[in-house]
Amino acid sequence: MTRATPAKATGARFLITGAKGFIGAWIVKNLVQRGDRPWVFDLDAESHRLHALLSDEEMSRVQFIRGDVTSLEDLDAAVASQGITHIIHLAALQVPACAADPPLGARVNVVGTLNAFEAARRRRDLVKRVVYASSGAVFGPEEFYGGTTVREGSPLWPGTHYGVFKQANEGNARVYFESDGISSVGLRPWAVYGVGRDQGITSGPTKAIKASILERPYTVRFTGGLDLQYVDDTAKIFLRCAEAEMPGARVYTLRGTVSHVEEFLATLERVFPGSRGLIRAEGPPLPIAYDLDDSLLAPDLAEVPRTPLEQGIRQTAEIFDRLRREGRLDTKDLEN
Repeated sequence: MTRATPAKATGARFLITGAKGFIGAWIVKNLVQRGDRPWVFDLDAESHRLHALLSDEEMSRVQFIRGDVTSLEDLDAAVASQGITHIIHLAALQVPACAADPPLGARVNVVGTLNAFEAARRRRDLVKRVVYASSGAVFGPEEFYGGTTVREGSPLWPGTHYGVFKQANEGNARVYFESDGISSVGLRPWAVYGVGRDQGITSGPTKAIKASILERPYTVRFTGGLDLQYVDDTAKIFLRCAEAEMPGARVYTLRGTVSHVEEFLATLERVFPGSRGLIRAEGPPLPIAYDLDDSLLAPDLAEVPRTPLEQGIRQTAEIFDRLRREGRLDTKDLEN
């Protein structure tokens, strides 16, 4: 595969769906802090995650467009009216919501993604690329792969509606390139951690960091292997894939610190000795392979940010501590 070449960011106009979510908020943070004025496409402008990461002055540079990703007309109008050149599509319902209401999950996760591509097809004179969130959930349990590193190109065996929806999005992205020439990049994160990760079972490590700051007990609800990816790295990868000249319908697996929950807790105790005995883990391992190969991403992107786990824990803790001192640290997510 041809290595990506950097594209000039000058004149780029970013529309982010799902920007009020975890990874999306960090993408907005990166854009604002480098001087861009991103457009956030969502049903409303309320976002506790964005307010936790950005100052009031920085928030003033974020532009909100009210709309629903399940409405092609909403999304198409936003792209056309603002001259959007890059769509970063993150809007999705998570695993529990998709399990509880699969038809709704399909409307948001699959139809919403189709709408992002269809808007890019309609506005091909404007849109250069679509970057969208796939997921490590497209892979099956570790034992399906022989307990070894899952190589790029290995079979996908998603065990949830959410994973199947993400797999469908990867296939649809390929068809949009083959049929219409719409270039895209799909990225497969695993357990991304950092400030703003307050939902889903893999939010446990982030909540454990928050609980350590507060010296409160907390239980991570799974054990076994995991791949911890610091959110700022993930956000930067999304942006670099959006801005690089990467023709085709590419899909990349992300890899951070491949470890076990017990090793994460040991690292946390090194950073916060007081967490020993307060933070623990219980429950079965997650049914998704965690030792994933990212050998395609590095040569194609040229530079892949990788924050060491201890450094990522410290950076996350610094933000949580600032929010605590400011009286703005939300702790409702720590209620087990």
